[in-house]
Amino acid sequence: MTDTSDWVGRTRSVTDDIVRSPARRACAMLGDWSAAFAEADATLPPLWHWFYFLEATPRDETGPDGHAAKGGFLPPIALPRRMYAGGRFAFPGDLAFGAEAEKRSTILSVTEKQGRSGPLAFVTVRHEIAQRGNVVATEEHDIVYREAEDPAAAKPPVSRADKPVLSEETVAPDEVTLFRFSALTYNGHRIHYDRPYVTGVEHYPGLIVHGPLVAMLLFERARKIAGSRPSAFSFRAMSPVFCGTEVRLAEVAGETGLALEARDEDDRLIMISTTEF
Repeated sequence: MTDTSDWVGRTRSVTDDIVRSPARRACAMLGDWSAAFAEADATLPPLWHWFYFLEATPRDETGPDGHAAKGGFLPPIALPRRMYAGGRFAFPGDLAFGAEAEKRSTILSVTEKQGRSGPLAFVTVRHEIAQRGNVVATEEHDIVYREAEDPAAAKPPVSRADKPVLSEETVAPDEVTLFRFSALTYNGHRIHYDRPYVTGVEHYPGLIVHGPLVAMLLFERARKIAGSRPSAFSFRAMSPVFCGTEVRLAEVAGETGLALEARDEDDRLIMISTTEF
């Protein structure tokens, strides 16, 4: 195991100008999947801070998977596969267009454990988005690292959805959508656009739809159902979904807030989420 204790508590900060052009492009990318974004709006929709504060990693500091090389801000975990496992958000305010904002990031924890498919490592990073001295959004971002896939190994069992569906909408993210989302978030991870890499090196059956893209689709559907501004959001990835797969954004009964699940046509659970208003 790699000693990662020195990374807990590390911080970094990045500023960005909150201009309309990234939001305009995001709206075009999401199309009918998005709740309304109007050119006249004075503030950015909640969660759309993902299209700002982008990490501009120099080419010679990029790892073989297209992400920033490990050992900078994130710890040098030896496990090769990296995925977005989940997140928890609060939106106490709004990001206004036309003013600079800051994202402050802190590594909260690094833990290693043994999973059903082999060793795992989890890194949780907290982000605070502030503008004009006020925190307008917080995010806790869970990253999971795992071993490379063994094509000959038995696949672990998948989670199946069992809750009755109250309403649903079906989407099928294609290669163009994956490319646009990668471009809008400056995400160089090759599993989303490089088919020879994702099938030949990481041994997935196809291009992987971004976890944050699935989360944003669930969040945007919740916004449309409720017709009001969310105050909090959380999601947990259950299994990867591949480009071209029909994804059902299903509203289900939840204990608190508005619960939605991303499922495939066979009721395999892709992601679960809760949105509060």
